[in-house]
Amino acid sequence: MTAARTSAPAGAPAPGLRERKKLKTRLAIRDATYRLIRERGYEATTVERIAEAAEVSPSTVFRYFPSKEDIVLTDESDPFLETRLRERPADEPIVESLRIVLRQAVSSGSGSAEQPEVSRLRTRLMTEVPAVRSRLLDSTSVTGGALCRIVAERTGRDPGDLEVRAFAMGLIGALTETAAYWAEHGHRDDLPELVDRTLDMLATGFAGPTGPTET
Repeated sequence: MTAARTSAPAGAPAPGLRERKKLKTRLAIRDATYRLIRERGYEATTVERIAEAAEVSPSTVFRYFPSKEDIVLTDESDPFLETRLRERPADEPIVESLRIVLRQAVSSGSGSAEQPEVSRLRTRLMTEVPAVRSRLLDSTSVTGGALCRIVAERTGRDPGDLEVRAFAMGLIGALTETAAYWAEHGHRDDLPELVDRTLDMLATGFAGPTGPTET
């Protein structure tokens, strides 16, 4: 749900030449995909056309991304989210740690003017294209596993405990719905504010309508 990043977090070692070349190829494939989708639409954007636009072979596309849906959904900042969460104080509530990390990811970016447009396109496809939505749901297990490990470390529990899994996946589900809400409302809202609203609700509980009920 965040804008894609191309830089490592502060303090991380600089990637080597091979890693930089691989990242450059990944970004070329992804950028070509977004450009073609904007020009032709999702269904008309085939892997063959993506490969041609990125100046690579179709087999190279599949070597980096298992499917077209993975190209759309992959966010280069994702591998750093677990690292950033681990850098937060161990006694800080996990919801607050997540709030700070997501606010940094959503708001700071890496200087690319295209990032807001990429975020809007990605979330729009999540809501409009069933194949993308289905792949998103399938891929949450990876993010969920990382969050389970962090929650378990904070609480001294096993990552496989029901409560840990329910809490972690509940967070991910809520944030996924936040991205969907943002897209469904034409991206008019401020995304960091929506994330804050979601995390506030998770931290304090959901309050239903107040006032007298009719009988």
